[in-house]
Amino acid sequence: MTDPQDAIDAESAARASERDPRIDARTAGEVQEGIPFVGAGPGDPGLLTVTGKELVESADLVVHAGSLVNSELLEEHCEDAEQVSSIGKDLEELVPLMRDAHESGRSVVRLHSGDPAIYGAAVEQMDALEYEGIPTYIVPGVTSAFAASATLRTQLTLNGVSNHVAFTRPQGKTLDPEDDHIGEFVGMGDVTTCVYLGTHAVGETMDRLLEDGHDPDTPVAVVYHASWPDEEVIEGTIGTIGGRLEAAGYRASALVVIGDAARKAGYERSYLYDGWANRGGTESEADD
Repeated sequence: MTDPQDAIDAESAARASERDPRIDARTAGEVQEGIPFVGAGPGDPGLLTVTGKELVESADLVVHAGSLVNSELLEEHCEDAEQVSSIGKDLEELVPLMRDAHESGRSVVRLHSGDPAIYGAAVEQMDALEYEGIPTYIVPGVTSAFAASATLRTQLTLNGVSNHVAFTRPQGKTLDPEDDHIGEFVGMGDVTTCVYLGTHAVGETMDRLLEDGHDPDTPVAVVYHASWPDEEVIEGTIGTIGGRLEAAGYRASALVVIGDAARKAGYERSYLYDGWANRGGTESEADD
């Protein structure tokens, strides 16, 4: 097998000069040749897409994201497949596992938690497989920010409150302080900031926001295990959420929502349903 990093570098170099022809030939949700990288959704098996469900139910091998994928989903939809957890395995193990199974004629599904496009590390696996001659594609899933939004019964964008959404993560072992932009997003005022992979660092993150002069009364909601049976919502503000989360004892698997949209308060009626859309505007303008 080619060294995974060499494969990743080669595929990246090729894309710099050549556009993948499949971009024009295929669409999201379409079952294609090769190994699909399927988003399992945030937890509840019902939030797996129809296409994702069909693919895992027909698979011979499902390589999944361990405890990040609800065991009920695996039991319900992957009962007849060989199941292998990717937790603790590196590319040098995963790529040959999937390649050899595919080349032997087995149907292989790579099952990621949430949506593979958000902090999924999917492309590096796909590039390594593509370099080995194994085609791959992505089947979207529901990311935890959307499940958290549904639990909070709000929108991530609200007219007059939040015009933008930022998916981000805090500084730590894998992100240098200069690459942590949470304070910048919060400082913009009309951004709903969704923090992934940062449950353990909520207190530290809020302390930095306070040190930078952000309003301590800015709403924050932490949704632990969004859509799972043991889901819990902890609400507070930049000034209080750190202590509340520490008291709850959660150190992982929560989505943090910062901004006024978390409380869905103070928003304005949209143009869409006040008759403006019927006064000569186009459909695209009405959507805006």
